[in-house]
Amino acid sequence: MSVCFETERLIMRRWREEDLAPFIEMNQDPKVCQYFRNTISPESSVKFYYNTVVPQFAKYGWGLYAVEVKETSEFIGFNGFHWLDIKADFAPCIEIGWRLKSDAWGFGYATEGAKAALKHGFEVHNIEEVFSNTSALNVPSENVMKRIGLKHIGFFDYPGFAEDEPLRNHVLYHMDRELYAAKKQEGFF
Repeated sequence: MSVCFETERLIMRRWREEDLAPFIEMNQDPKVCQYFRNTISPESSVKFYYNTVVPQFAKYGWGLYAVEVKETSEFIGFNGFHWLDIKADFAPCIEIGWRLKSDAWGFGYATEGAKAALKHGFEVHNIEEVFSNTSALNVPSENVMKRIGLKHIGFFDYPGFAEDEPLRNHVLYHMDRELYAAKKQEGFF
């Protein structure tokens, strides 16, 4: 196993081929994808793995880490960084994000993993800044952004959505090295 870092309850590691089946299953769950237009097809999940996850680890040394619960060794989703290149004022940029199986919700895993990912990103990979965004309707994900110390910097219309689509309006959060250092000084990290 290629462990990148750990938290009290989680192992954040590189992906393995056997993660694909539970990843595909997670992406087919309507609860997990309730803030997307649709669930994610198995073909799109496999493409995302091979065209995004694997190459970003190879290129940058960081990525969307597979999240495993220490106690059970179960793959429950991903948490970490990816290169976001969309038509928006703040992009291209490094985005921190997470997606967990719905039966892993409510245990604080997203917050625990993302907070550890920030520490790892700033201290090990010398990342300068990260952004995070989600649909303004996705309050649970926005709450994770707040709990990990990101600063709300605005709203934007996500590219590709029609004006009347409810998922178009997105919140935008940010953390740079200066904010990370201040939070660390306060004992937050």
